[in-house]
Amino acid sequence: MRAFASLEPQPLDVELRSLPRPSALARELDVKPKRAALAAEALGLDTVGDLIEHFPRDHADRREAAEIANLAAGEDVTVIAQVKRISSRRARGRLTLQEATVVDQTGPMKAVWFNQPWLVDKLPAGTSVVLHGRYNGPRRGLTVKDHEIAPDATSAHSTGVVPVYRATEHLGSNRIRELVWNARDAIRDVVEPLPAWLRLAEKLPDRQAAVDAIHFPEDEDEEPAARRRLAFEELFLFELSVAARRRARDEGLTAPALEATGRLVDGWQAALPFVLTGDQRAATAAIDADIATERPMQRLLMGEVGSGKTVVALHAMLRAAENDRQAVLMAPTETLAEQHLATLDRLLGGHVPIALLTGSTPATRRREIHERLATGELALVVGTHALIEPAVGFRDLALVVVDEQHRFGVRQRAALEDKAPEGLVPHVLHMTATPIPRTLQRTVYGDLDVTALRELPAGRQPIETHVVDGARARTRAYEKAREEIAAGRQVFVVCPLVEESEALQAKAATREAEELQQGEFREQRVALIHGQMSSKDKHEAMRRFAERDADVLVATSVIEVGIDVPNASVMIIEAAERYGISQLHQLRGRIGRGEHRSLCILFGDPGLPRLKALADNRDGFELAAIDLDIRGAGDVLGTRQHGMPIFRVARLPEDDELLERAHSRAEELLDRDPRLDAPEHALLREAAAASELIPA
Repeated sequence: MRAFASLEPQPLDVELRSLPRPSALARELDVKPKRAALAAEALGLDTVGDLIEHFPRDHADRREAAEIANLAAGEDVTVIAQVKRISSRRARGRLTLQEATVVDQTGPMKAVWFNQPWLVDKLPAGTSVVLHGRYNGPRRGLTVKDHEIAPDATSAHSTGVVPVYRATEHLGSNRIRELVWNARDAIRDVVEPLPAWLRLAEKLPDRQAAVDAIHFPEDEDEEPAARRRLAFEELFLFELSVAARRRARDEGLTAPALEATGRLVDGWQAALPFVLTGDQRAATAAIDADIATERPMQRLLMGEVGSGKTVVALHAMLRAAENDRQAVLMAPTETLAEQHLATLDRLLGGHVPIALLTGSTPATRRREIHERLATGELALVVGTHALIEPAVGFRDLALVVVDEQHRFGVRQRAALEDKAPEGLVPHVLHMTATPIPRTLQRTVYGDLDVTALRELPAGRQPIETHVVDGARARTRAYEKAREEIAAGRQVFVVCPLVEESEALQAKAATREAEELQQGEFREQRVALIHGQMSSKDKHEAMRRFAERDADVLVATSVIEVGIDVPNASVMIIEAAERYGISQLHQLRGRIGRGEHRSLCILFGDPGLPRLKALADNRDGFELAAIDLDIRGAGDVLGTRQHGMPIFRVARLPEDDELLERAHSRAEELLDRDPRLDAPEHALLREAAAASELIPA
């Protein structure tokens, strides 16, 4: 029988139970000091409250314990039996084998463990045990994955729908389950942060019942209902934080209003040798509306590969310049910054001065740029982290463009924004060439306005993509590359990703270039570019390729973004399985930029889902959604690096619908009670403040 309230939503006039005592949850765990220290360090478990909030990562269905005589080889089974005898012996090397003969009412069976010699003392003859594992037939017996002393009336819930916890070597899932079971009464002291009106509106059970049910579900329907309740709470608190941050930004910060005078932008746009796409026009209109007010713009511009984000960014930068203020574009690498400068300079046609500031900028040139920025003589600048150095000052910085913004830390971006005049903050345009699924827009970029460029400019060519494996396919791929070169086109060859270090990747690329020059491309001109080369050497390699002095460019993923060589029509990617979908799509986007149909060849396993997705899809937004489904939200951008919130219960994108509901409810609540001052929201405010979600 459920120990707490039903998982059904309760009416507002439900009889009050004894009030929870949150202080009771502050008790230390009842484990040995050494084990307690390890639990605290590895799992964050210091107190009974921490333990109760350490929710299961999964549940194992052990409702049907099988009889030994009815076991079938190859199945995962649960058996309740008695140990008749047990022994331990050395198998090979350091491997030890523990073998027990166990019996139930239908007969005997062999049970096997590996490297757990202490079990001989822990499970003496006569011990009743619950065994869970893979049955391998009468001769090999049961390979035990999990076991515990057989349940009695005070069982730690070892049969039925059993919780499985994130654990450590020194504090296993079984031990955690036992600790939670022993502390089960403390769940009565869990505080309910969600107001009654919200629980009823969303048909949610109270928190105590949900916490108890997620740890110890009594049937298969209870765990999903409990998880949904706790996931909604988690997402709701997050959305409340995002909405509060946005509102605080709108109320507390001021940016310079940039009027659309047209003094620079109109003439520049009329002189462009192409017409902006509909998406580009919509993006520039949205940006103009943002920066015309004193509310600081925080907009994310995400665009399909080759969709023309740079033109949109330059439009915004020129708006700052025509208001006699300054704008800056910061890129994560020197190679990308240099490519941006070349593109912007070409688009500007020499009408507005622009400079490049990176770590490789010579000292004399650096001092000159510093002086021109400080006096306001230089309105536009492109650079890397060098832009945030203390020596760099602006007369009147009004707009910041951050490219591939997820590669910068929060402090780095803030350091650049702090260079605006005192009392003001700049408008900020974030750019990414990685299409962001809606789930991640709501989470990682939840406090930004989002604009998408899906429409490709005229002249972009379709890219045919093939995933191939084997010697014959490789030979044909290089034949095709040589045919394209003979027809006047050029080829990219991307080397395998070496995760250990850029130095190792550079070495691999160098070796690959040498082997190709002596082998498959011995009659062609091969150039090399990698991240360990000096800025001068990288520039020279790119110059050779761009000016057709090289037929083949062997490269690392340094060419992932920003490289624009319209004559390149073939890309060969070695060991494609080492890259993610987003990286492969970015790399593929380096071709198809001219008048020729293009070909991308991925050397890898054709059956690998992400490689198959690349072959079947050209739309970056569709690929981003597929990537999210394959890997999950936490891995698409990288939880730690890119600010993805670490949800304990919510699962994205599986819980997309719940995320949308949480977003709507958070906005509704803040419209009704912006500071959560109403008595019924007091516990909600405390919960949010304790989680550092709501700004003070």
